[in-house]
This record gives sequence, structure tokens and C-alpha cells, in this order.
Amino acid sequence: MDDCRKMLVSGLEDLNLSLGEGQIQRLLDFITLIEKWNKAYNLTAIRDREAMVHLHLLDSLAIAPYIEGKRVIDIGTGAGLPGIPLAIYFPEIEFMLLDSNAKKTRFVQQAILELKLNNVSVCHTRVEHYHPEQPFDTVITRAFAGLSDIVDLTSHLLSKEGVLLAMKGQTPGMPKLESATMELIPVNVPGITAERCLVKIQLIKESEVS
Repeated sequence: MDDCRKMLVSGLEDLNLSLGEGQIQRLLDFITLIEKWNKAYNLTAIRDREAMVHLHLLDSLAIAPYIEGKRVIDIGTGAGLPGIPLAIYFPEIEFMLLDSNAKKTRFVQQAILELKLNNVSVCHTRVEHYHPEQPFDTVITRAFAGLSDIVDLTSHLLSKEGVLLAMKGQTPGMPKLESATMELIPVNVPGITAERCLVKIQLIKESEVS
């Protein structure tokens, strides 16, 4: 785990992110939990712990500068990615982690308990069936669907000034939508040579359309 710690600390420096020792330990404990539960729950195809540092932890934290507001939802969180690493980095922000896979939400709930994350909740449902009492300032999706579908399925979750962040690998097709504006942001993840990008989507208010 010492090698993982060194890789994580080096990657955080490259991302210009400052974390306390307790936060770094929680991140390392998180990938230990994924490794432990992966055998029974098939949480991720990545089995190597050092690869998890890059592909799970640093990949998740690379979008930290684009998180807005105090309420964030991670759609299709799977094993809690990127939601749990971001919640560890932003203890003052409230995170909701949503997934339709019951095994994965059970793991995420257990991880929240073991990591003592007081700012994270879990919801087991499909996104189109989820109607929160309060809207979210940031909606995050990772390898979830095409951009048009993402907007259609998640726009009811966003506050008026909210942003939708779609994490993608290769640069996706950028459809022109009357209901939203899109900005393509290249993302460099330490230790990963594969292309990464973030699509920042903001809904156009009705007054701006007319």
C-alpha cells in the first residue's frame, strides 16, 4: 500500500489538489474495500490496486475543480465512482449516489459506513424514477449514456443555475440542443495515457429560448 500512497500523493500534486492525511487514508481505504468486495460483487473489471489509484481515485478527483454548489448527485455511481472520492475531498458538500444495481448500492452503503462519510447518501433506483425534494447544483454522470439522453434523463434533477458534468473517454459527438449549452473540457489524469474529457452542460432557461 506504500506504493499506492506514493502514487496517490504524486497524482494529487499533479492535479494541484491539497488533501489532509486523513483524507488520503480514506481514499486508500476505499480502494481496499473495492478490492475486498470485488470478488463477490463484481464491482469493477480493474483488479490491480495500483491501477485503481489512477483509474478510480485520480480519474474521479480530476473533475473536482468543476464541481459547483452544495448539493451534488452522481448518476450511475456503480462502486461509488466518482462520488465517494469527491465526497472525501469535499466534506462540506452533500452527495447523493444513485444506481439501479442493488449489489452496487449495498456496497456503496457499506463503504459510506466504514469510511464514516457523513455527507453521502445512497439511492437505489433508476434516474428517471428519482424525484428529489430539492434540486441539485451539480449532476455527474460517468459512461452513462449519449449526451442527448443524459440531458433528457437528468434535467429534472438540476437547479436553475445547476451544471451537468458528463465524464467521457474519447471526445464524444456534441449534439446541438435547444434546451442546453455544452462545453468540452479536456481532462488530464495522472498515470493515464488514454483520452479523457468532461462535457459541461447547462440548461437554457425558457426566457433565454423565447
